[in-house]
Amino acid sequence: MRNLIAYYRVSSKRQGRSGLGLEAQQAAVAEYARQHGAKVLAGYTEVESGKRSDRPELAKAIAHAKRARATLVVAKLDRLARNVAFTSKLMDSGVDFVCCDNPHANRLTIHILAAVAEDEARRISERTKSALAAAKRRGTKLGGSNPNCRNLTKAARKRGAKAGGLAVKQLADEAYEDMRDFFAQMRPALSYQQIATVLNLRGELTRRGKPWTDVAVMRACKRLEIA
Repeated sequence: MRNLIAYYRVSSKRQGRSGLGLEAQQAAVAEYARQHGAKVLAGYTEVESGKRSDRPELAKAIAHAKRARATLVVAKLDRLARNVAFTSKLMDSGVDFVCCDNPHANRLTIHILAAVAEDEARRISERTKSALAAAKRRGTKLGGSNPNCRNLTKAARKRGAKAGGLAVKQLADEAYEDMRDFFAQMRPALSYQQIATVLNLRGELTRRGKPWTDVAVMRACKRLEIA
């Protein structure tokens, strides 16, 4: 049986509280699951405004889908996939993706959307290069000849290595973001081994696709800063 992780989006807190729009999305996902003989393992609801670029619930949904080897499903594509933050996060995650109102809008569609964003980035880069060339013709010092430019000194390389390490750590931290509440509730009363037993009974896997152990639980709690 195919497993699904549902991701819902409402555009205001009022819609989130009232269920306006949310119930329709949930019904669409439930009908899709019924038609395809799939099982919805969990659902995550994002309440976002037009100005918001971060999507914490999407991060949770992706983390859960990756661990469960499940497909991320949304009810409607509309504005969702045209959001650059959503497109980038979904592309980087590597999870399978399907949309109920357009089953063909899978990762291929996301690739196309990403290509459009990439083309715009290329145009910006070309305009930047043209501006730099014009500045050089005017006699403006650029690159290493500019004393204010950060050269690749030993200190700079260290900063780059540190940034790379932080990026790797962030990916590992995000892998269990959807389980933060679970660990926070379980940890005061249960040992690491007991929590591992509960997770294994639920059929949960670690981010590397392995059964949970006390050490794995301890590390996950440490990453989430849960004592």
